[in-house]
Amino acid sequence: MLLSLSACAEELAPAKRPNILLVLADDLGIGDPGCYNPLSYIATPAIDGLAAEGMRLTDMHTPSAVCTPTRYGLLTGRYAWRTSLKSGVLWGNSPALIEPGRDTIPFMLRRAGYHTACIGKWHLGLGDQDPVDYSQPLRPGPLDIGFDRFFGIPASLDIPPYLYIEGNRAVQPLSKRIEASRLARHGGGGFWRKGEIAEDFEHDEVLDRILRESQTFLRDHVATRGDDPFFLYVPLTAPHTPWLPKEEFRGTSRAGVYGDFVAQVDDSFGRLLATLEELELSEDTLVIFTSDNGAHWKKSDIERHTHLANGPWRGQKADIHEGGHRVPFVLRWPGMVPPGSSRDELLVLTDLYATFAAICGASPLQGAGEDSINALAVLRDEQLKQPPRDTAIHHSLNGLFAIRHGNWKYIEGVGSGGFTQIKNPEDGPGGQLYDLAKDPAEQHNLWADEAERVAQMQELLEQVRGR
Repeated sequence: MLLSLSACAEELAPAKRPNILLVLADDLGIGDPGCYNPLSYIATPAIDGLAAEGMRLTDMHTPSAVCTPTRYGLLTGRYAWRTSLKSGVLWGNSPALIEPGRDTIPFMLRRAGYHTACIGKWHLGLGDQDPVDYSQPLRPGPLDIGFDRFFGIPASLDIPPYLYIEGNRAVQPLSKRIEASRLARHGGGGFWRKGEIAEDFEHDEVLDRILRESQTFLRDHVATRGDDPFFLYVPLTAPHTPWLPKEEFRGTSRAGVYGDFVAQVDDSFGRLLATLEELELSEDTLVIFTSDNGAHWKKSDIERHTHLANGPWRGQKADIHEGGHRVPFVLRWPGMVPPGSSRDELLVLTDLYATFAAICGASPLQGAGEDSINALAVLRDEQLKQPPRDTAIHHSLNGLFAIRHGNWKYIEGVGSGGFTQIKNPEDGPGGQLYDLAKDPAEQHNLWADEAERVAQMQELLEQVRGR
């Protein structure tokens, strides 16, 4: 059963609280980094190097198969389907999703003396108006949920409006409009939607801008607040569509323009790690690299390139199947995590809330982080009598639920609940049940053969949803 935060948040903080750098890629699949897929068609030396120096988790899941609910769950330790957002994602003009007074990782860490910053893609809504008025202060926003500094963009690179935000204000006004693009003429892939855009916004420059602003934060922190630990959350905008790799990365992979963009993501991450080294921060920093959901990599992309962006798992971004929410999770924590280690415990990104509390000796607010468990013992590669969790909830773009309990996975309906439209011929009329130990690819639906287990899993799902 899923344990509550209060039941497992024993403080195991080391004497010196580490800095925390959390990098969240956007739509990067578990089959993209070479450390997860030796047959990957993309070179990812920075991610692979981090794994060699630290640890890989092989059964880490996002709380949703799409971005907004994952970001909510990561920052709050709470599933987003407990809010008003029951399916889908927010848009660029949506008001703030995180409720006033809700505790968050940055709030908690700031109470523990951390300097906090978010630099990158927000996608959790801004302000309290619908639609958002970008000519006014954007409150509530990142500064109101615990971040001392914010620089970034409102949503995805394909969702208008297109502008930069510093703190709680637009850097430049939305003075122009841009037409929709299919990007073939730009040497890219995917598309962006038409809408308002600021004068200084260029889609293919955003990833580099996020890197530069992140490096600036680190240098400024060392110069002005070097004695305080920092929490830097860097939600990247890539490799989400539009796929717009810089010229120097084009043709560097064998997975098309998507693969080239992943290579640029890895290079950006590598340069951020180099900045930590330059500032002599590496030894005192817990670095985590992960993704917000699986890759948007269709069957036609697999057939065209033969690259398995989501590894051997069924499905893709938005889907309820493993390819939608099983993601890479690599960390380095010098002196605490054995180099080249790997763990296979079931975990969810919501667990970062309770885990960071334990790492830093922070105090969560009463009743907060109700879907978060403390996984510090896993990150420290300790021997466990029982796993931190044996139950997790999965959620698709369209709101389809699944529950994992041990090796069993129960899906409360048929189909993918997301982008993949072709159903498995064995999907029955009621739902889906898979034994992931014997059938990790989710090809053999046991719904009709395991009526008692189906009933047990449905009851367990109801219990967790009703909490």
